[in-house]
Amino acid sequence: MTSGPGQPKDSLADWLLIRPEISWPSWRGACLASGAPARDGFRNFFMATRGGRDSEGTARVLTALELAFADAEQGRPLTFALMAKWQRTVLGHDLVGFRTMPAFAKGGRECYGLAPDTQALFEHCLSESAQPDLPVPSRAARTYLDSLFFHPFEDGNARAAMLALAFVLAREGTAIDQVHALQTTRWANDAEGAADLAVLLGILITAAGRRLSNGRQA
Repeated sequence: MTSGPGQPKDSLADWLLIRPEISWPSWRGACLASGAPARDGFRNFFMATRGGRDSEGTARVLTALELAFADAEQGRPLTFALMAKWQRTVLGHDLVGFRTMPAFAKGGRECYGLAPDTQALFEHCLSESAQPDLPVPSRAARTYLDSLFFHPFEDGNARAAMLALAFVLAREGTAIDQVHALQTTRWANDAEGAADLAVLLGILITAAGRRLSNGRQA
């Protein structure tokens, strides 16, 4: 997709331009043992942000969250097909495919283009969620942002991004129990913001580990 007079700039192109250049932070934290409080953290997030205005939709996304955790526990690779399975539950639709038109978000301030290779590029980016030489917080942050800026579905992309984040953390045996701190606007051309998200995730993982450890020692 190219931008012409009167057309918004392609924010997906912006993201793909800065994505390889982001200075992802180092991290020396440790993964948590199984039984970490990830489920409650994400469940509480969805219930607080959606429960009061969409009880049926909240029930669906909580079911999808359990599917994502189950897939993570089985060590499945993150693919578009896997995300589409969760999204069918989120939206209550029998069929969910990759979007077929350019997408818009933030009141039209961001536009995400569509080209013949967009879905293939997204698949490649998802495969990098298992990149062994990048710390877990950075991989999780990048996957979350990939999901936001590729905007793969016609609806429910913010929920899809959060499910992908929960999946990547859980697959690595890593957890956060405080999710609300992640709820802020993210921009496709903000490389520093992407790195800051990884820093924040590292802090949240470390804090969750301390709380879990203190709870076990109490």
